[in-house]
Amino acid sequence: MTTVQEDLKSLAEQAGRDLEEASALDILKWAADTFGDRFCVTSSMEDAVVAHLASRAKPGVDVVFLDTGYHFPETIGTRDAVEAVMDVNVITLLPWQSVEEQDAEYGPKLHDRDPDLCCALRKVKPLEDGLKGYSAWATGLRRDESPTRANTPVVGWDEKRQKVKISPIARWSQEDVEAYVAEHGVLTNPLLMDGYASVGCAPCTRRVEEGEDARAGRWAGRNKTECGLHG
Repeated sequence: MTTVQEDLKSLAEQAGRDLEEASALDILKWAADTFGDRFCVTSSMEDAVVAHLASRAKPGVDVVFLDTGYHFPETIGTRDAVEAVMDVNVITLLPWQSVEEQDAEYGPKLHDRDPDLCCALRKVKPLEDGLKGYSAWATGLRRDESPTRANTPVVGWDEKRQKVKISPIARWSQEDVEAYVAEHGVLTNPLLMDGYASVGCAPCTRRVEEGEDARAGRWAGRNKTECGLHG
């Protein structure tokens, strides 16, 4: 690790302690003030809450979206609407291969046979490439979403990418999200009103049953709850 990266890691860990009780907006203002144009937001377009918050902290902020080629039409529509109505700069990242090219090399429906590899090819690698110009990135991770996210810091160190990782709504509940959406008229994916609690790629996402956690509809029936972007 270089001296610059060591300094960034130390900065992230200190900020995580200092900003634990701060509001989401103040956390994002800190990120914007600290990193300027080397800060971006990532969004799955499940909702635009973090993008909206970030646009208040840094108008014109870059919002990075991974177009895997497998998204629901509603997700692409949400991205287009966010780009049209919010003060953000939407950047769409594409995998190196189209779905058809991937099918030709690995066989069709790789997501059914090896979902980890499919996620690596269509999400993890494109994000790593897309974040190269940034020192810090923000996500919409929340501690209440699943046990794997329970210890998410509001500001932490992304060891894999050697960047500062900001989760401004980590302490929020689903009720907090819904209240913010209602107060500010924030765009949300229509699928959230149709039984989906977490929206990913169409082949690997189902509606959730009552009492299930928000991530239960992702890769259902498999020992997999994360795509690899967050650990």
